[in-house]
Amino acid sequence: MERKLAAIVAGDIVGYTRLMSEDESSTYSALREVFSALITPAVEKHGGRTFKTTGDGFLATFPSVNEALDAAIEIQNGFADRPFDMRLGINLGDVIEVDGDMFGDGVNVASRLEAMAEPGGIFVSEAVVRSADRNRSKLFYSIGRRQAKNIPEPLAVYAVRLGADEESPSGWFGRTARGRRAALPYAIGAAAFVLIAAATQAPAVRAIGADMVDSFGRLTGAELADARPTVAVLPFDDMSGGADQAYFADGLTEDIIANLARNRELQVIARNSTFALRGQAEDIRRIGERLGAGYVVEGSARRAGDQLRVVAQLIDARSGAHLWSRSYDRRVEDIFSVQTELTAEIVSHLVSYVRESEVSNATEQPTENLQAYDLVLQARNRYKHGSKDAEALIASRALLHRALELDPGYAAARASLGMTYIVDFVQNLTGRATVTDVETGLSESRQAVRLDPNLAVGYQVLSFGLSATGDYPGAMQAAQRAVELNPNDPDSLMALAKAQVRFGSYDEAVQNAERARRLHPMAPEYYTYVYGQALYAAGRLDEADEVLRECLIRAPREPDCLLIQTAVLSQRGDAQGAQRTMARLTEADPEFSLASERALRRFGDTALMEQFLSQLSEANAPDVTSGFVQPPPQARIQTANSL
Repeated sequence: MERKLAAIVAGDIVGYTRLMSEDESSTYSALREVFSALITPAVEKHGGRTFKTTGDGFLATFPSVNEALDAAIEIQNGFADRPFDMRLGINLGDVIEVDGDMFGDGVNVASRLEAMAEPGGIFVSEAVVRSADRNRSKLFYSIGRRQAKNIPEPLAVYAVRLGADEESPSGWFGRTARGRRAALPYAIGAAAFVLIAAATQAPAVRAIGADMVDSFGRLTGAELADARPTVAVLPFDDMSGGADQAYFADGLTEDIIANLARNRELQVIARNSTFALRGQAEDIRRIGERLGAGYVVEGSARRAGDQLRVVAQLIDARSGAHLWSRSYDRRVEDIFSVQTELTAEIVSHLVSYVRESEVSNATEQPTENLQAYDLVLQARNRYKHGSKDAEALIASRALLHRALELDPGYAAARASLGMTYIVDFVQNLTGRATVTDVETGLSESRQAVRLDPNLAVGYQVLSFGLSATGDYPGAMQAAQRAVELNPNDPDSLMALAKAQVRFGSYDEAVQNAERARRLHPMAPEYYTYVYGQALYAAGRLDEADEVLRECLIRAPREPDCLLIQTAVLSQRGDAQGAQRTMARLTEADPEFSLASERALRRFGDTALMEQFLSQLSEANAPDVTSGFVQPPPQARIQTANSL
C-alpha cells in the first residue's frame, strides 16, 4: 500500500443507459471505439494510466495537473464528432495505491466533480487551479462552492474553457458546426418557426416556438442566451386579517427567493422587481413578460397564533398553465421546513433534477430562535434598502439589536445590522454617522461571515463597507465571493461590476451588469448608470450612448448618467454635445468638480482614469467647488450612487 499525491481524471458517458436501451449493439460498438481510438490514446499520450473502467466511465491518474488537463481537453474535443457526450472531473489530492488500483479523497473528489459537470464539460478542484501553470489561468472560471455527497466541506469548483476561441462568436459557431452537424437542418427549421411565432399572437404557437428554441440549444450544444429557467416569486398575500402581520408574508417571500437564488440552475428575479408589482391585477402572462420570467410563483400565508397555513402555486408564464399547487398546514416553528419544501418543489419542476447538496443547503436554519427570526422580518419590513427614511433605519437597527440579544450567533441579523451602519454613513441619513459607524458595520459583517462562511449577503455588506473606506481591492474580493455564493443577487453583481471597472476588467464588468439588469428588470437608475459606465470603459460607445440616453429619458437630472454621457460624447468627438451635457450635470449637482472626481477614482488607477478626467475637462468641467476638501485616502468616501 502506497500513499501519494496524484492528479486524477474521472470520466463518464452521459445518457449511456438510455442509448443502450434504444440500440444496444451500435451503442456498445461506438463506446468501444471511443475508448480505443480516443480516451486510451489521449491518456497514454500525456503520461497517464487508466486504473479503473466502469463500462461507460473511467478513472485515470497522471504525473502532473498540466498533463491531466491536456488529456481531458483533448478527450472532450474528440467527442465533438461522436454520438456521445462526456463529463470529466479533475482533482489533485492524496490517494492510496493498492495493486494498481487507487482509493482515497483524491479519487472521491474527482468523481464528485465529474458528477457535477455539465455534459461536454470539465469541472476541476481549487487544487488543480492552484497547481496548474500560470499561463493556463485563463482556462478556468469559478462556478462557486458546491456541496458534494459524503464530503463534509463544500468544494470550490471551477469549469474549464475548451479552446482559445471560447469567447469568439466565430469560434463558438465553428465548434457548434463541427460538433453538431446533424442539428443544422433542425436549426434552420427552428429559426423559421420562431420568426412565425414572433409574428403571431397565438400563445400556443409562441410556446411551441420557445420549446423549439430550447431544443435547438440542446441539439447544438450551445446557448443562444442563458438557457436556465427564469422564475419570479410574487409577494405572498397576507391572509392573517391584520395589517400588523403583513411583514410575515413578505419575509416568507423574501426567504423563498433567497433559497431559490442559491440554485445555479435557475435565474431568479430580484425581490425589488417582483414586489414592485404588488397589487397589480395583471394577467400572469403579462407579468412574466414584464419581468422576463418563464415561470411565476404566487401564494398566500396565514398566521394565527402558532398555526401557519401557506399556499403556493407554480405557473408557466408563457401559457398561464398551473404546473402544481400545494398547501402547507404547519406550526409556525416549522417555517424553515416549509421554505425548504417549497424551494425543492419549485426546483424539481424547473430543472431536470435536484442535486442533493442544493436541497440540503436550503434546509439549514438561520436561527433556532423563532422570535429572533420574527424580529429580523420586522426589521426588513421597517427599512427597505434604498430608502431615505432615517427614522425607519434607526427603528430597523433597534429590532436587529433585539434579535441578536436573543441569538448572538444569527449571522443574517448581524449582516443586516452592519448594513444599517454603513448605509447611514454613506448616504448621510441621520447626519450623525462617522467613520466609526463604518467600522462598526464592517465588524458586524465580518462576524456574520465568520458565523456563516456561505452567507452571500454578509460578503455583500463587507464589500459595501470596504468600498466606503477606500479599500477597493478588499471590496473586489468580497464582491466576488458574494457572487460565487449567490449568483442570482443583482446587487452583488452590480457591486462586482463596479469593482471590475475600477480594476480594468471591463468586459467582465459589462457581463455582470447585463446579468444584474436581467435579474432586476425594474431596477433603479443606478443599475443603468453602472451598465453604461462599463460599456464606456469597454469602448462600446454606441451601446453606452443608447443605454445612457434611456436613463436620461426616465431621469433627466440623474448626475451619474449625465457624467458618463459627457465622457461618451467627448470621446466620440461631439464637443458641443459634451459641453451641453456637462452644463446639465453642474446644474443638477452644483458640488460636482474635477477635484472630487479625481479623489473618487471612479476608474481606479487605470489609464482610463486620466482619459476620463481629460474628457471632462474638455467639456468645461469645473476644477473645484467652493466647499471641496480633498479627503484622505483611508477615509475616501463614495456617494451611494457610485458604490
